[in-house]
Amino acid sequence: VSSHFVSVHPNAGLPNEFGEYDETSEHMSANLKEFVESGYANIVGSCCGSTPEHTKAIVDAVGGLNPRQRPEGNSNTILSGLELMEIRPDSNFINIGERANITGSARFRRLIKTGKYEEALAVSRLQVEDGAQILDINMDEGMLDSEEAITRYLKLVASEPDISLVPIMVDSSKFSVIEAGLKCLQGKGIVNSISLKEGEEPFRQQAKTIRRYGAAVVVMAFDEEGQADTVERKIAICQRSYRILVDEIGFPPQDIIFDPNIFAIATGIEEHNNYAVDFIEAAKILKVQFPKSHISGGVSNVSFSFRGNDAVREAIHSVFLYHAVRAGMDMGIVNAGQLGVYADIDPALRDAVEDVVLNNDANATDQLLALADTVRGVSKERIVDDEWRKLPVNERLSHALVQGIDEFVVEDVEEARQLAHRPIHVIEGPLMDGMNVVGDLFGAGQMFLPQVVKSARVMKKAVAHLVPFIEQEQLESGSIKTNGKIVMATVKGDVHDIGKNIVGVVLQCNN
Repeated sequence: VSSHFVSVHPNAGLPNEFGEYDETSEHMSANLKEFVESGYANIVGSCCGSTPEHTKAIVDAVGGLNPRQRPEGNSNTILSGLELMEIRPDSNFINIGERANITGSARFRRLIKTGKYEEALAVSRLQVEDGAQILDINMDEGMLDSEEAITRYLKLVASEPDISLVPIMVDSSKFSVIEAGLKCLQGKGIVNSISLKEGEEPFRQQAKTIRRYGAAVVVMAFDEEGQADTVERKIAICQRSYRILVDEIGFPPQDIIFDPNIFAIATGIEEHNNYAVDFIEAAKILKVQFPKSHISGGVSNVSFSFRGNDAVREAIHSVFLYHAVRAGMDMGIVNAGQLGVYADIDPALRDAVEDVVLNNDANATDQLLALADTVRGVSKERIVDDEWRKLPVNERLSHALVQGIDEFVVEDVEEARQLAHRPIHVIEGPLMDGMNVVGDLFGAGQMFLPQVVKSARVMKKAVAHLVPFIEQEQLESGSIKTNGKIVMATVKGDVHDIGKNIVGVVLQCNN
C-alpha cells in the first residue's frame, strides 16, 4: 500500500527472562529472506540482540534478491483503524457513527461528565456493531477539559480491538482538541473540521498540521462571511478551499471531504425550504468538479425541526439520503442503528417528506406537520407492529430478513422446516428469497449497510437453527461426503464480505 520505501530491522527475537536474545542467525535470515521475496522491503538490517554473525547471514540470504518496487501513489482514499479502509469510486455510502458525541447524545454526555469513560465505550461499540464504518468522536462541552477528555477516551478506544478496527473522525470546533486527538490515533483518521471562517492564514496552518499527522480532512463550506446556505456560496467556498489545499499545500485531493452544510428544513421559515435541495445540488456539482474528493454532512441536522418525533425524523433521513447519495454524497454522519428502509416508509408519510425534502410544494411543511401528529412517537424502536405475524410463514421470514428482526426467526424457521420436504429447502427457498429482496433494495439505494448487517445476522441465526437438522439428515442417509474445497475471499469488512459469508453457509449445508 505504501508509496514510500520500506526499511526493516528486526530484533533477534524477544528478550528472555535474563534480557538476552535467543533467535539464531539462521532463523532470522530465513524470516527476512521470505519477507524480501514477498516484495515487502527495500532495506534490511538487524537490531537488538543481533551479532555480526546475524548480519552476515542476512547478507548471504538476501544479497541477490530484488528490492521492493515502490508502487505508484494510490488515488483512492485510504483510511485505517486497526484495519485498512479503501474508499473506491464504486464504494457504497459510508456510515459515520454519530453517537459518541457529547453534544448530540444525552447518554454519552452523561457518562463522560460523570467520568464513566469505560461505560461510554459501549456507545461506540454499539455503533460499530450496527454498521458504522467510521466513528465520529466529539468532546466539545464548556464545563469539560475537552483535550483531556478526548485523549482519555481515544486511548481507551485504542485498547478495544472491536472498536478501534474502524477509522476515527476527530470532531471539534477547537483545533487544540483536534490536535490532541490526532496524537492518539493509531491509524489514519479524519479531522472534522476546518474552514475559512477565520481567514486563509489560520486555514493554511491548520491544514499543514493535519497534513503532517497524515489525516484526511473535512472542509466546511464556511468563510469569513458565515456558513454557505445557497448552492452558489457552497460551491465558491469549496472551490477556494480546494485551491489552497491542493495547489498551495499539496494536500491529496482524495483526502479532502467537503461538507456543504446540511441545515434543518420544515422550520416554518420560507428561506429554509430549499436547504436540502441546495445541499443535493451542491453535492452533484462538487462531485463533477472534484471527482477524487468526497461529500459528507451531519444527516440528523436536516430533521432537527421534528426533534422528539423519531418516526418523522427517520423518514426524513431516509428520503434525504436516497436523493443525496444519488447526487454524489458518499459518506455521512448518522445514527447507524436508526436508518430506516426507504421502501418501507408509509407511502403517505414518504410522499409528504419527499415534498419537504425536494421543496415541491409551498405548503409541504404544513402538510407534513399535520401528518406528523398522527405518527408522533410511532418509532420502530418503541412500538412493534405485529400485523406481519399474521402472514404465511415464508412471507414472515422474508419480512424478518428485510427488517432485521430476529425475535421470532427461530420459531418461524422451525415452522417452515416442518412444512418443507428437507431442511435445506428452507435455506434455498424463503431465506434466500428474503435475502434477494435485501440485495435488490440495497442495490437500489433504498437500504444502507447497517440494515444489511442486521439482515445478515438474522440469516445467520436462522441457518444456525437448521444446521443440526441438516447434519442429522446426512448422518441418517449416509450421504456425508466432501465435494472438494472451494476457496472464496473478499476484502474483510467490505459489503461483499456479508454475501460471501452467506454463500459459504449455504455451500456448507449442501455438503
